[in-house]
Amino acid sequence: MTIPVVTAQGAQPACSVEYSVTSQWDSGFQGSVKITNNLAALSSWSLSFDFAGGQKVTQGWNAKWSQSGTTVTAGNESWNGSLGSGASVSAGFVGSWSGSNAVPVAFQLNGTTCNVDTGPTAPPPTDPPPNRTAPALHVSGSKLVDADGTPRRLLGVNRSGGEFMCVQGRGIWDGPMDDAAIEAIADWKAAAIRIPLNEECWLGLSDIKPEFGGVNYVNAVKEVVARAEAHGLTPILDLHWTYGQYTGNSAGCSDVHAGCQKPMPDARYAPSFWSSVAGVFKDDRAVVFDLFNEPYPDRATADATDAWKCWRDGGTCPGISYEVAGMQDLVDAVRAAGAKNVVMAGGLAYSNDLSQWLAYKPADPAGNLAAAYHVYNFNACVSAGCWNSTLAPVAAQVPLVAGEIGENTCSHFFTDQVMKWFDDHSLSYLGWTWNTWDCSSGPSLISAYDGTPTAYGVGLRDHLRALTP
Repeated sequence: MTIPVVTAQGAQPACSVEYSVTSQWDSGFQGSVKITNNLAALSSWSLSFDFAGGQKVTQGWNAKWSQSGTTVTAGNESWNGSLGSGASVSAGFVGSWSGSNAVPVAFQLNGTTCNVDTGPTAPPPTDPPPNRTAPALHVSGSKLVDADGTPRRLLGVNRSGGEFMCVQGRGIWDGPMDDAAIEAIADWKAAAIRIPLNEECWLGLSDIKPEFGGVNYVNAVKEVVARAEAHGLTPILDLHWTYGQYTGNSAGCSDVHAGCQKPMPDARYAPSFWSSVAGVFKDDRAVVFDLFNEPYPDRATADATDAWKCWRDGGTCPGISYEVAGMQDLVDAVRAAGAKNVVMAGGLAYSNDLSQWLAYKPADPAGNLAAAYHVYNFNACVSAGCWNSTLAPVAAQVPLVAGEIGENTCSHFFTDQVMKWFDDHSLSYLGWTWNTWDCSSGPSLISAYDGTPTAYGVGLRDHLRALTP
């Protein structure tokens, strides 16, 4: 694993660090760093970085290695302290690891952040392309529009990992989320990236390893949001896994902690999650909030009216043992934090049923509410007839975003039909998922994080590129 040094054409970082894992075994690994100084000559140097996977340095060479908590420091030896302008020095170490061997993402040389441009440099007119910026969005009628009133469609991908890696004690992201990884998504001509999150990890609750939760988790999300926006991608932050014990019909797990999809968000932590997220991003209207991934209170009760009331109002819901936060509670939490960002609310049946969405629509004082919809080939509402009868009326009144589309066939025949219907209605959709999983066991768009598509993913890639030459 190596961190490439990526800078804008003609720009130069104050210092650069290349971090490599040269070998790895069950409980240990060997790593190296190459430090390049691009400023004035140094008579001594000290490099620091943080491990995010619980790794520990056990011995090293070419530097005086030490570690305090997660922070590692490598100071020069008496014989290699001089580091001239443009000069490099390398050092190595042996470390232990368990659960995750995540690559550090930030390095400082004598207190100066490395791998960051020292200042803006105007790029050549055609190579690389001009800097892209994600637009600030708001709702106008049934459309999402930018600050100029131009309609915007959220076409793109999901990037799974942030909902499960942290709660499983294995890291924060599943695979790289660096600039090159985000650029690969943008290269598909995507305009949006949906990022599933875990409420316990964001809030840093006691069952989460500190290196994967709280401020470390929040900062990791902030970094990805910034990278996405720099590549012109609208970041959609989705509350995916939540607290609350549910063992009823279609239960994903019996754990009270946020280890799987629950039928509804919990009143104990979900409003706090959204209050915190909204507080962090309230000044960034390019960020969209997806309030809850896939509600299914309809599986906990046979009464559709009870299910929809639970969806909107929360409280004590039939068949659900914990107190529920309804969609209105979550909208209120976001708005009370001062955020006017666009919010999305998915319907029943894992967001596949919007039949009563308009009747139970939560009130939004900011007027920036959109409907969210998920569709896979194995769902109930999978035909143009169902979409015409249940989706079209919703899309006539509010923006409609298919936050997840996909199929489990390792082909794209079904998603081609979905995209055509949504294109014909000028609506938004995002493919599940930009992860290198086996597409025959689930909808995985890629086989490598450079953007190499699977047989399923090639349909979305080629379609997005055809829409945006």
